Amino acid sequence: MKTTTAARAFAATLIGLSVMGAPKLAFADIQDYEFQLVEPTVHAGADRIVTVKLMNKKTGKPVPDAVIFASRLDMAPDGMQEMVTKVTSMPGTEPGTYRFKATFSMAGRWQLSLGAKVQGETGTVENKLVITAQK
Repeated sequence: MKTTTAARAFAATLIGLSVMGAPKLAFADIQDYEFQLVEPTVHAGADRIVTVKLMNKKTGKPVPDAVIFASRLDMAPDGMQEMVTKVTSMPGTEPGTYRFKATFSMAGRWQLSLGAKVQGETGTVENKLVITAQK
């Protein structure tokens, strides 16, 4: 069988249109996302809740359904990196918020380090947030 030039041109046009019309997978750069503290201070003590929002800086909207795979809470801002406490992830109360339970054993500045994957984006969102624990 012989394929005509018109049939080849038609097939090429269809392929070109399908490629151009395909949605792009990544809508933003991973640097367009950041974690923000909802409340920068807590009272020192056991079982304190820290809430953060994951925000898209370009749109100003919260980002739900991120996968947080790394969390660490220590006193690095006060020069005591070895002062580490356990961080337990808890369900958020609204889309784009992420909550953590931790014991703030003493007053001072604590650093919450987070690593997360955003659905549909390549790369990792990494932020270090400073929380002040007060007596």
